[in-house]
Amino acid sequence: MNHAHVLAYFADDPTRSYQLIQWLPVLEQLDHQHPVEIVAREEDTAELLAGRTRLPITLVPGFAELTDRYAHSDAKVVLYCNNSMLNFQSLLDGRKLHVHINHGESDKQSMASNNAKAYDRVFVAGEAAVQRHEAGLLEFDVSRLVRTGRPQLDLRPPALLEPSARRTVLYAPTWEGDAEYNDYTSVDTLGVDIVRAVLDVPDVRVVYKPHPKVTTSQVEAIRDAHARILALVTAADVEEPEAGHVAVTAGDILAVMPDCDAIITDVSSVGLDWLYLRTDKPIFLTDRHHDAERLRQEVPVSRCADVLDEFEVADLTALVAARLEHDEHHLARAAMRHHYFDDLQVGESTTRFLESVAELIALRDRLVGGPGLDQAITA
Repeated sequence: MNHAHVLAYFADDPTRSYQLIQWLPVLEQLDHQHPVEIVAREEDTAELLAGRTRLPITLVPGFAELTDRYAHSDAKVVLYCNNSMLNFQSLLDGRKLHVHINHGESDKQSMASNNAKAYDRVFVAGEAAVQRHEAGLLEFDVSRLVRTGRPQLDLRPPALLEPSARRTVLYAPTWEGDAEYNDYTSVDTLGVDIVRAVLDVPDVRVVYKPHPKVTTSQVEAIRDAHARILALVTAADVEEPEAGHVAVTAGDILAVMPDCDAIITDVSSVGLDWLYLRTDKPIFLTDRHHDAERLRQEVPVSRCADVLDEFEVADLTALVAARLEHDEHHLARAAMRHHYFDDLQVGESTTRFLESVAELIALRDRLVGGPGLDQAITA
């Protein structure tokens, strides 16, 4: 028998590995209490992950190899950080509890999908996620939802930015998604104008930190706009080297946020991470779909942010400058943080996550009559 209590299952290619990588430090903490093993389905992904963690990694490319591995494992809980189609091959194992932990908290439609019904539990950040599932799904048992906050936000990765006396504005757009309904990016629609406008704000440093999949996008409009943004930032840095304008196309965005004074972002987990960590700093949220009422209803954080739809560059320059001087949404953001993350403070999400996994391990043993009986069943 393999003695891992918890399996972190990941079936996708390296371009999506960021979804699991953000969990690795948390899983390493869990490993101190309950042994954790990563199960990968693609060789390139397994090799990439091996350079990022001390956790054991098992490569099982084929379905027969997966079922054989599970048959010889005494793992009790399987964790999933996405909804890969190949998750269903793992879900066939009925002697383990299957838990969806996702890879962020956001208001994208994909965050509350019917896939949630496949798992025994779904870990969510707080009240907003509960309401999202209640409103978006039919016949969904909300008792499956477990509020654990966002453990990644308890981490303190080394800073990626050089210190600066200037006020720093972060432009952090998401990618285009894998379907039109889930496309929230501003890169191809507003991105170039956003960067131009912020570069015109006096005494400001611009930091461009796109979603990892923007940098590898196969969509021509995204590739072109991304290249133009990089060129703008590079030219500004050459013209004004003391400003420190920079594009950060690799690394953890959580390592960028602490040194920034305002964020411009899209509907994604990034804006909510900012809301949790930088509650006292302004948020500008883009609206790709030009539907203010829909955004207000489906994306509550928009109610405590300045929403960017179509705009004149000069107007956005003035708005950003004004918010840096007078942040009129501060109190509303504090209330909205509670809506998304309950009363959790930094450090408490990890504790809640570890306790929730431990409770499920104990529950699984009770359900199968104890580890000894289950080993007899699977032998």
